[in-house]
Amino acid sequence: MASPTATERRLAASIAAHESWAATPDRSARTAPARRALEDKFLAEAGGDPRRAEHLRRAYFQRLALKSARARRRSRELAAEAVTADAELAALGGDAS
Repeated sequence: MASPTATERRLAASIAAHESWAATPDRSARTAPARRALEDKFLAEAGGDPRRAEHLRRAYFQRLALKSARARRRSRELAAEAVTADAELAALGGDAS
């Protein structure tokens, strides 16, 4: 039997994840250790100062938001470039489909 492709492995993992979450009665309890570990990480980085830890946490999530906004903007730019390229190709008599 052939080895599964990357796509097949990804689909199998996705199915397993959905089944696992479907069998989880308390989602909050399941994710509590990870949330606690992240808060502990910020607290450790802040040298135990909860106020500084809160600022580190906010900066972290704002940094994620900035990366997300940049990625969405880049995606829109690429989509616009594709539309322009398709229109140019169609104008030249090519197949834009």
